[in-house]
Amino acid sequence: MAREKHGAVGQIGVDRIIHGDCIAEMEKLPPGSVDLVFADPPYNLQLEGRLTRPDQSEVDGVDDAWDRFSSFADYDAFTRAWLLQARRALKPDGTLWVIGSYHNIFRVGAILQDLGFWILNDIVWRKSNPMPNFRGRRFTNAHETMIWASRDAGARNYAFNYDALKVFNDDLQMRSDWTLPLCTGGERLKVDGKKVHATQKPEALLYRVLLSSSNPGDVVLDPFFGTGTTGAVAKKLGRHFVGIEREGDYVEAAAARIAGVEPADLVSIGTTRGKRAEPRVPFGSLIEAGLIAPGTVLTDAHGRNEAVVRMDGSLQWGTTSGSIHRVGALVQGLEACNGWTFWHLESAGTRRPIDDLRAIVRQEMSAAA
Repeated sequence: MAREKHGAVGQIGVDRIIHGDCIAEMEKLPPGSVDLVFADPPYNLQLEGRLTRPDQSEVDGVDDAWDRFSSFADYDAFTRAWLLQARRALKPDGTLWVIGSYHNIFRVGAILQDLGFWILNDIVWRKSNPMPNFRGRRFTNAHETMIWASRDAGARNYAFNYDALKVFNDDLQMRSDWTLPLCTGGERLKVDGKKVHATQKPEALLYRVLLSSSNPGDVVLDPFFGTGTTGAVAKKLGRHFVGIEREGDYVEAAAARIAGVEPADLVSIGTTRGKRAEPRVPFGSLIEAGLIAPGTVLTDAHGRNEAVVRMDGSLQWGTTSGSIHRVGALVQGLEACNGWTFWHLESAGTRRPIDDLRAIVRQEMSAAA
């Protein structure tokens, strides 16, 4: 894994950490060069003074310099600047995730809408083990919000692995509320018993993000790389990453962490895809491939209705001709029909749907790709 410090990026380069300011370094990335952006920016928590537990022990909160801004106006200017560069780096069908709390997520959401992003979902990360509210003056902050947005309002071909998520979730649609624990235990990076990073995110969270909205081989940009959770998960899932981080200590920790990650093999990173994700195969392709010859008689599953295949891929049924779908609908007196499953080809005394032949063409297309 390469590590670059304040150097010209030139070609995008992947699987590396850039040590520098996120806005300046994103300006060097080629336009339209990344598939996905995951951003965990400063939350601007506006903490004042020490936070203690009832036993007067001090809470290890976020008091780092990188989370401090002099005003909301300064924070908004910073947010606008990095979002502009992230949008420039995204491919036209790319998407962006940004995570935050009530301190900043509403401001971020308004700004990204102003810049032309189109919000697809907001995801609530419900923490199964949140830090309690020690002062007892507010509700316990038990969740954070992630915004998922396409680069442009008219984007249609952005990655969303609906079928993979459904399998992942025991054949139920994945909902927009995710219950996951905070980063604790062996996953939490520490030096001499102290956290390396105050807001390290759990790998399970990034696992869902990357599984849902990227594909193997995609390039994921994280402009606030921290201790490298995005890079570690990307490597495990067969994605590429570009991380940008300003703090040298975090860069060192992230590099060591990612170097120890074992990438998955090609078989295990495969993603379940439903019919909608498969390449379109017109009926005429079966004729071109020699799987069905003009003049072949097709029937329904019970052999009660027959239609003849014509050279142009249409079917002739009595005095009527049309596509496999239109003729199938007319035969049944219906408004619509899936001709691939309705029409069957008889061979060696058995009938099988012509959809079986379409599967052969798809396999050949996949092998060629």
